[in-house]
Amino acid sequence: MARRRMLALGAAGLALGLRAIPGASAERAGGGRDDGWRWGVDYGAATDPALARTFRLLVLEPHHARPIAPLRGPGSRLLGYVSLGEVERSRPYFAELDAAGALGPANPNWPDARMFDLRHPQARRIVLERMVPEVLTLGYDGIFIDTIDSVEAMEARDPIGNKGMVAAAATLIGELRARFPRIGIMLNRGYAVLPAVAPQIDYLLAEAMASRWNFAAGTYEMVSDADWQWQAERLRAAQARNPALVMATLDYWNPDEPKRIAALYARERAAGFRPYVATLALDRLIAEPAR
Repeated sequence: MARRRMLALGAAGLALGLRAIPGASAERAGGGRDDGWRWGVDYGAATDPALARTFRLLVLEPHHARPIAPLRGPGSRLLGYVSLGEVERSRPYFAELDAAGALGPANPNWPDARMFDLRHPQARRIVLERMVPEVLTLGYDGIFIDTIDSVEAMEARDPIGNKGMVAAAATLIGELRARFPRIGIMLNRGYAVLPAVAPQIDYLLAEAMASRWNFAAGTYEMVSDADWQWQAERLRAAQARNPALVMATLDYWNPDEPKRIAALYARERAAGFRPYVATLALDRLIAEPAR
């Protein structure tokens, strides 16, 4: 996903109620029908409250200076963005991680983001004691974990120097669940760690499931049927390991083409997934086109 953007409190300050997800059975249901359940992503600072309240699940950038209560609809859940595969230069803990040697090279598509070495003790400490508690103390119901694919890519590029990256990511997600058992956790892709962590998460996102942004061509494009099927198989395998898992999709397209967007929604719902279609910027909520 496009990259965006109080110290840790004790466990008593993070009591968030039971882990049971409101309407979980309805969230899991797909079956090709539109039952009115919506989810969305907005990393912008001016989220439209009226539109936000129509979504049952929202992923937001947590560090904008704003109240989040006006964005809550009936029975909705708000998840705050955290990046566990990369760290942006603007984050307050960037310099500390850099000095400790816990950061790797920059992401070529997002030069302000450096790769995150989750094997490093300082990296794990900051995630567990600072990054996630910060989000929860702002009133969010859980976290959205992004950029885990970067961890897999680092180990694939240098299997010796980056040995153990994927295992470290899987262990860290397990530690997050153990430390914060009552929060909602949504994982973006992360297919290398998914077999290990599927029972530890509540929502799984397939980003760029049917359509994506082509960085080289500078345009939106459809993915191949083979690529769509590859992701679908991994979502379904994860749900087999965790039947309570909600499977969501995120596609990208030009909002001036509502017929194409409607077709994307229909395709994902027909496969039993929970879809959302946005622009690459992810800086505003976009309502599903009326039919």
